[in-house]
Amino acid sequence: MGDPKKLKKKYSTPIHPWNKTDIEENKVFKKEYGLKIRKELLLTESFLKKYKNIAKTLISDQSKQGEVEKKQMMDKLHRLGLLSTGAELDDVLSLELKDILERRLQSLVFRRGLAHTMTQARQFITHRHIAIGNKEITSPSYLVSLEEEAQLCFKTRSALANEDHPERVNEAKTVSAEAEAVREHIKEQNKKETEVSVEETTKTEPTVSEEKTDQSTEPIKEEVIEK
Repeated sequence: MGDPKKLKKKYSTPIHPWNKTDIEENKVFKKEYGLKIRKELLLTESFLKKYKNIAKTLISDQSKQGEVEKKQMMDKLHRLGLLSTGAELDDVLSLELKDILERRLQSLVFRRGLAHTMTQARQFITHRHIAIGNKEITSPSYLVSLEEEAQLCFKTRSALANEDHPERVNEAKTVSAEAEAVREHIKEQNKKETEVSVEETTKTEPTVSEEKTDQSTEPIKEEVIEK
């Protein structure tokens, strides 16, 4: 059974830890989802592997107990937002690591516009600014169910609950800033196009000084021929 004071490890490490492709993929996931340590990825991978193994065993199990376990597992994954209604066991096998990472509290805080970046979303959670209903959540890796997602908000006693707080994401301001950036980009493009067209016209059309030199050289040639 083991010592009750020592918690059982909830994740499994890969057989070969120095696989280059896995290391590169983990770097991308860490950067995209604001993960701090490798353990967070290992926990997510173990969670996914666990339910895929259960689905593999239930596919071949046609007993009544197998049907009960299948219904329980499918209901749980549906509550977590990982499967749609009417999904089959084959859909569990098609789940990817990215699907689990998108259901983390840190990802949802950022996707719902409560934070500017994934890193800021993690900071808000660990600093006790985020709540689900009346329940304060301080774990960025908490898997949010569909029912809890609708109750995701800032804690009422938090300073960030005020919409005028400078760290709050203002959608109107962000949209106007993006529109202004697009306008500036279009202006620069138009300016460059006009400059290019002016240069082309100056190259093709002769200047006044060139015309004068041409006219001055013509009578000199005629005088030389007459002599």
